[in-house]
Amino acid sequence: MSTTETTASAPQKSMLTRLGIDRLSALYLAGAFIVIFGIWKPDTFLSVASFKLILGENVAIGLLALAFLVPLATNSFDLSIGAMTSLSLCITTWLSDDFHRSFNMPAGLAALCGVVVCMLFGVLSGFIVVKLKVNSFIATLGLGQIVTAVLLKISDNRQITSVYSKSYLKFGSYEVFGIPVLFIYLIIIAAILWFVLEQTPVGRYLFATGGNIEAARLAGVRTDRMVWGSLITSATIAGITGVILSVKIGFFSTATGPGYLFPAIAAVFFGASQLSRRPNVWGTLLALYALALGIKGLQLVVGSGSFWVEPLFQGTTLIIAVSLASQQAVARIKKKKKTA
Repeated sequence: MSTTETTASAPQKSMLTRLGIDRLSALYLAGAFIVIFGIWKPDTFLSVASFKLILGENVAIGLLALAFLVPLATNSFDLSIGAMTSLSLCITTWLSDDFHRSFNMPAGLAALCGVVVCMLFGVLSGFIVVKLKVNSFIATLGLGQIVTAVLLKISDNRQITSVYSKSYLKFGSYEVFGIPVLFIYLIIIAAILWFVLEQTPVGRYLFATGGNIEAARLAGVRTDRMVWGSLITSATIAGITGVILSVKIGFFSTATGPGYLFPAIAAVFFGASQLSRRPNVWGTLLALYALALGIKGLQLVVGSGSFWVEPLFQGTTLIIAVSLASQQAVARIKKKKKTA
């Protein structure tokens, strides 16, 4: 490349860097959605009620995205988290329903039982992946079906309603300075997870395992422990998601949980292109709520027939996010070959 070409391309590259388009595309996308739908549907989209709905309705998806993110840091996948969420919600609701009147089972204790059961399934998941050497994609996909069978047996494939007290449901209904408390729960969990992943040796070991498991093992990282622990953490966060849903919706249905898995995965892969350009907590949440703004805007535009909008939007986003990540990976490989 000539000196003139290099000089001409430098300002363009510098401008893109200064604007942060390569790392903050979700933020620009969110701004575009606000402008477009704010003009198109100003009375509804720009209302405080709409933004509260967007914040509160996506908490469960955000938590599942964080659950998926942890094992992904080790280059493992946990596809059982949707079923785990349903199991936690099922156990919490079922214990409150069947035992509350006879044994005075508090809803809080029932919720703890739901999280612990999910944690134990996480231990089993880690055993299958680490000790039995089953690919995490296959292992967690199969385990998800087993978990689904368990929750169907427990619930007798029926909806469980009207079991929670008003004081318990208040944990999911009140607001703090006009912000839904469920969103605050999400931010607290995200902040804890960010600190562990980005500011502690454990986080560095997780990403080292995901980057090159053999090199990490030779460097002294206990990679099996990292993978196993990440799957336990993932299942535990999924269990917490079920508890959050119990205070949000107040009932159990077999349809609740698995439907959150796909949008959670889409948010993680889209978020991996944001900020640090690898799977990260804040990039995931930024991507999630950028997509949520677009979905809400389209739903308001389309109206009552908008049931097809969300899956179409999320499916398209996942394809685009993964394709962009693949292109970036190919570009980095080519660059390394040229400099070598």
